[in-house]
Amino acid sequence: MRVFRLAVPVSDLPRSRAFYETALGLVADDTVPSRLYLHCGPVIVALVDAEVESVDVHPLPDNLYFATSTLEDTFERVLSTGAPITSPIEVRPWGERSFYCLDPDGHPLCFVDDATLFVGRGAAWT
Repeated sequence: MRVFRLAVPVSDLPRSRAFYETALGLVADDTVPSRLYLHCGPVIVALVDAEVESVDVHPLPDNLYFATSTLEDTFERVLSTGAPITSPIEVRPWGERSFYCLDPDGHPLCFVDDATLFVGRGAAWT
């Protein structure tokens, strides 16, 4: 079993496209008119046009996490979008080096340095 796609409802697909393409440094796959697919390794983040697909947009209940080997560059790209930064780049108590922000619909996002990923399995907490 594996996760292969996460659907994130958005209120303004072009605005969200601009944010995510800039923040992630990716080009969205727009094969489906009401969705944009962002290929993030083995998992696709699907931005779903809430109006077209008749779904409500409520901020996700918890962070959507992205791993990157270029955390500082990612931080600068996110800053350039004007997105609210809710926590700057810091080393967290569990050892991850990361920052937090909100996307245009208020979905909470976290960008984590690849070299510091906390993945469980009995990893030590500081």
